[in-house]
Amino acid sequence: MSTVVFEGGGCVDRRLLFEGNLFIFQARPASLALVDLARGLLEEAFAPHPPREAQDHFAVEDYAAILSVVKPRFIHHPECKRLIPQLMAELGADPKDVYFDVPRLRSATANDYLTSGIAYAFHPHRDTWYSAPQAQINWWFPVYELDPENGLAIYPQFFSRTLPNSSATYNYYRWNMEGRTLASQQVGTDTRVQPRITAELDLAPELRIVAPVGALLAFSGHQLHASVRNTTPVTRFSIDFRTVHRSDLEAGEGAPKSDVSCTGTTLRDFRRCTDLAALDDELIARYDDATALDHADTLVFEARDA
Repeated sequence: MSTVVFEGGGCVDRRLLFEGNLFIFQARPASLALVDLARGLLEEAFAPHPPREAQDHFAVEDYAAILSVVKPRFIHHPECKRLIPQLMAELGADPKDVYFDVPRLRSATANDYLTSGIAYAFHPHRDTWYSAPQAQINWWFPVYELDPENGLAIYPQFFSRTLPNSSATYNYYRWNMEGRTLASQQVGTDTRVQPRITAELDLAPELRIVAPVGALLAFSGHQLHASVRNTTPVTRFSIDFRTVHRSDLEAGEGAPKSDVSCTGTTLRDFRRCTDLAALDDELIARYDDATALDHADTLVFEARDA
């Protein structure tokens, strides 16, 4: 049975995450600094309108165009590369062991205003269906006050279950070449092929955690999770990023691999907290496959969109 663990002062116990448990950490100075950075960029982009209400003042195509600029600005901002290592240190992790990927600034607009492309509303999925390693840890926190009707849904009862899914259709390197570059063009309907559950399942109950601004939810990349359909009057903005520990990769640690059939690996996107070095090719090769030979130009996500 999965449980929600509220912090006890130390860093997350990864073994518990790999067993399907979830952790919630109080806001740290670095997470609040990331919140301030995101708010500043959003307020500038949507001025003079408050970011959470901006969807009421723009045609959907214009709104998507603004997001297609502000989200990459956040991803590429040099402060992110400084603050995430600081955040990991504040959480008690060994920065020499932790590798992180670029943070994403996510949005969930109200009442289905924009749910595709640059503001994709994620269906129930595991990140491991998207070529993430079983050792991946997901970190998620709100930029503004959260509501149960506009947050994140998790389905921990499915953590250890084998689910019918279409992950066999997904190759990470092909996604870098095709799916990411098309994001800003997907307005109204999202035509990109993404892995999803392929059978009718009763997903109830779903777990919705309403955390304060900057408070961090940590969970395994193998957890089934989804965007909550936003029925509030305002847009939800959140930040998420992912980490792996080199020691876990070397030891083959991680969540049980039950229903993953995708190809490629995201591991080349991760950078070490201490010096932004990439993982070495020999270690990545343990988690890669022959599709890398056919996609030499798209092995790494260049963070062109969110």
